[in-house]
Amino acid sequence: MGKKKYYFFSDVHLGFLDFANEKVKERKLVKFLDSISNDAQKIYIVGDLFDCWIEYRKAVPKGYYRTLAKLNEIVENGIEVNFFSGNHDFWVNTYLRDDVGLKLYPDFLDTILDGKRFFITHGDGLSKSDTGYKILKKILRNPVNQFLYSLVHPDIGLWLAQGSSKKSRLHTDDRAREAETYSENTNLNTHGASGMRQFAEHKIGEGFDFVVMGHLHKPQFVELFNGSRKGFYITLGDWISNCTFGEYSDGVFQLQKFNSKENSQLIKVIKE
Repeated sequence: MGKKKYYFFSDVHLGFLDFANEKVKERKLVKFLDSISNDAQKIYIVGDLFDCWIEYRKAVPKGYYRTLAKLNEIVENGIEVNFFSGNHDFWVNTYLRDDVGLKLYPDFLDTILDGKRFFITHGDGLSKSDTGYKILKKILRNPVNQFLYSLVHPDIGLWLAQGSSKKSRLHTDDRAREAETYSENTNLNTHGASGMRQFAEHKIGEGFDFVVMGHLHKPQFVELFNGSRKGFYITLGDWISNCTFGEYSDGVFQLQKFNSKENSQLIKVIKE
């Protein structure tokens, strides 16, 4: 019997914690990847795998060997691994594709899984309070600007980027705290979470069954209606505080919390 499960996770932010705690987090992530590699058909990393990723033509950030080696092993075993650029790891060139074997998506993916239509994206720039970031995103992703920045020595370029990354993460943490006031059983939204929700509602109106995002660091399941269309808006949480992931198979989407000692803990199941 062929593999049938699809796995989703986001916002690991490798490199965020101090050295000792980062190693603990990375080992837990590798153990998670080991645990799903037996039955996964496809894996979706929905942005911000790294806390800061700037890829020079001849240099990439140091560290992350265990994670990258495990991802490459999974790919070599015939499992497709899809990588979405987040607001912390958008500067991707060819290394993750050619050396690690990941399929790269700079913005979003529209795909069919087990007969259901999925829209998958990191979610950065969709909050109503992200106007300034949208402008900055266009500047930072401009090929000319990236070329000019690549002329800066990697030691300096990465140091500057890491400082910017910390400020960006604080902004995201604020959005997650605002999302705490959000309930799937009410129409009440904060201005930070509502842009992503409204975007998801619009996509459901276009015919999508599931809209999957990261970015907020807050695991959520929300059932949405747009006219006669029903669908689900999912934010995957993070691997700094929650260690959550999504699992989809045969029309059932489960949001789970990974515990390396006690196996995964089910948070919620949605059946379409």
